[in-house]
Amino acid sequence: MTTTGTTPDRGTTSDTGTTPDRGTTSDTGTTPDTGTTPDTGTTLVIGATGTTGSRTAARLSASGHRVKAASRRAADVPGAEPVAFDWYEPATHAAALDGADRVYLIPPVGDADPAAVMVPFLRRARLAGVRRAVLLSSSAIPEGGPAVGTVHQALPDLFEQWAVLRPSWFMQNFTGTHAHAVSIREEGAVWTAAGSGRVGFVDVEDIAAVAVHALTDAHAPNTDLVLTGPEALSYDDIATTITRVTGRAVDHRRLSYEQMRDRLAAHVPLEFASMLAGMDRAIAEGAEDRITDTVQRLTGRPARRFHALLEREVE
Repeated sequence: MTTTGTTPDRGTTSDTGTTPDRGTTSDTGTTPDTGTTPDTGTTLVIGATGTTGSRTAARLSASGHRVKAASRRAADVPGAEPVAFDWYEPATHAAALDGADRVYLIPPVGDADPAAVMVPFLRRARLAGVRRAVLLSSSAIPEGGPAVGTVHQALPDLFEQWAVLRPSWFMQNFTGTHAHAVSIREEGAVWTAAGSGRVGFVDVEDIAAVAVHALTDAHAPNTDLVLTGPEALSYDDIATTITRVTGRAVDHRRLSYEQMRDRLAAHVPLEFASMLAGMDRAIAEGAEDRITDTVQRLTGRPARRFHALLEREVE
């Protein structure tokens, strides 16, 4: 999942005194998938080389939509116009926004207060002609919550057309470059403070598919959309499934909150490490033990299962 205002690969949960996820918020006010059609607009995809941004940009381009692919180095993205963009360099914002009428927003990685840079940018985007904004947040961070929750709260007042995607943890955390995937390869273990708590892990391809609909359907969702896979799994389940599908023995190593925080603090700032470890603690307490049908309702097909992702990745 994404830890917005945290990291696009982490998926998030917050243990900072926020209210429990509303769950049904994402299951109302939307209509079944009716497909999307090419239009005359241009979508600015911020973070277009990232986990969900790259897939969203690719899907938009493949469907005939014009895309401006924003990244710090203006990296080439097939079918899109590359453009330099840095949240912390306002001088890059005007060129990125030029000609765009909708934007896919991935918050700056590791920033505990992304609203400080994002809200001024969004005001500028509205003045520049952007009429629809789709924000990547997290199932663990409600409107008005910490980090990107503040941006979520501001979005409806800035744009008449909007959506907030709140995915659960990413399935790709176990197959890509995320710390879990690295520890699986190097140690045969997944380390968490999540205990026996379960998570509705979601395939990032499903997140991107929903993002495209939220950006291009005739009517914007104008709500937040909680995205999960079709089953809630514990990290013990994850380890067992990886072992069965790949043939490599993988264990779930259980840590305390403090142990997890200290392990993470070796790689990220302590404040951020505390936030991430708190997310695991919230999982242990049941905060992420739920599934939604949002992916099927918006895309017209079932959300993918974890074992199917592994079988695809192993091939």
